Amino acid sequence: MDAIESFVSSVNGLVWGPPMLVLILGVGLFLSIGLKFMPIRKLGAGFRLMWSGRQATGEDGEIPPFQALMTALSATVGTGNIAGVATAVFLGGPGALLWMWLTALVGMATKYSEAVLAVRFREVDERGDHVGGPMYYIRNGLGPKWAWLGVLFAIFAAVAGFGIGNTVQANSVADVMQTTFSIPHWATGLVLMVLVGLVLIGGIRRIGQVASGLVPLMAISYLVAGLIVLAINAQEIPAALALVFKHAFSPIAAEGGFAGAAVWAAIRFGVARGVFSNEAGLGSAPIAHAAAQTKNPIKQGMVAMLGTFIDTIVICSITGLVIITSGTWTSGESGAALTSMAFEAALPGWGNYVVAVALAIFAFTTILGWSFYGERCIEFLFGVKAIVPYRIVWILAVPVGATLNLGFVWLLADTLNAMMALPNLIALLLLSPVVLKLTRDHFERERLGQNG
Repeated sequence: MDAIESFVSSVNGLVWGPPMLVLILGVGLFLSIGLKFMPIRKLGAGFRLMWSGRQATGEDGEIPPFQALMTALSATVGTGNIAGVATAVFLGGPGALLWMWLTALVGMATKYSEAVLAVRFREVDERGDHVGGPMYYIRNGLGPKWAWLGVLFAIFAAVAGFGIGNTVQANSVADVMQTTFSIPHWATGLVLMVLVGLVLIGGIRRIGQVASGLVPLMAISYLVAGLIVLAINAQEIPAALALVFKHAFSPIAAEGGFAGAAVWAAIRFGVARGVFSNEAGLGSAPIAHAAAQTKNPIKQGMVAMLGTFIDTIVICSITGLVIITSGTWTSGESGAALTSMAFEAALPGWGNYVVAVALAIFAFTTILGWSFYGERCIEFLFGVKAIVPYRIVWILAVPVGATLNLGFVWLLADTLNAMMALPNLIALLLLSPVVLKLTRDHFERERLGQNG
């Protein structure tokens, strides 16, 4: 096991080195500039489209645009928002939070572009369902000579799902349930397995229904609890923000249980955990958006970009600021335990329960969302006949993940993230002219009053 962990650690250092961080931020910045920062300028329009897309539209697709966003958010709003942010602050210092924000701002353009391409190049499978995502826009957008890149993405994503979308989530829930309620890891794993199995029987429509109910409810509840903590710690907020901006660009010395961190650590862990949380550039979310009931790629892209904003700019910021204002970031704790300690410091007696319940529900919905991503990838590789076997293995992996070593699970998930991002980022660069042209044409028609 030590040899495997050492090997994965070596690969992780390679794939998350400077080239990958430059590629993720660079692609996002390139698309942001090409789009003239439209995702930021049209944020309000995106929220209006999301709100109007709550009901079935009658257009091609399986689920309403709102449910497509909630399915994508169900997969992104998970342990990354609670444990991932805490890990980034623990390893990179408060400055990591600023790099998470910057990753999200350019990531909105990335997520927008992914969804535009997913709807533009989606297909209808033998069951009559709309399927799409990087593997399809690589094959249909770049042509047969690039098909190998789509296959590579599908392989990485189908395997990566067991890390970022399954075992990491189950492990974090089991860990926090053990700490908070003294529930054994295996018991949490079994309960999660049963609940996941019950939902997955219904496919994307059931996942969309569950996600559209659970995700908004839990996200709003967590935000309210976080805002209450920040109100209690209000006098510490200016100093916390000063720490964030100062240590994003300067080293921070060891303090208390904090071991100190160089600027590179703030960048590396801020970007890595930001991508882990909002998945912009990974190519996962467009798989959900390809199932949306819409004929307009641009409108769905504008709904999709909200996922990055909600996940990182809103939810991750709450977690990060709660941790920094509470002063617990120097305690030596990490992961969900650090976030729990921060909430408990302001809300003694029930703060840790807020984190435990939020993490459990966030992780549960993430397991659901990522199961759909994995199924679409396995369908691309082997056809619809492979979906049921994959689903069974997925369900059985939940209790296994609940009992694994947390450090290795995080390391493996982090590594697989980067490996699935590479084919997608290459495709986004090569297909960027398509995104820019579709966007220009859409807003020109809108200016002339010709859009439906």
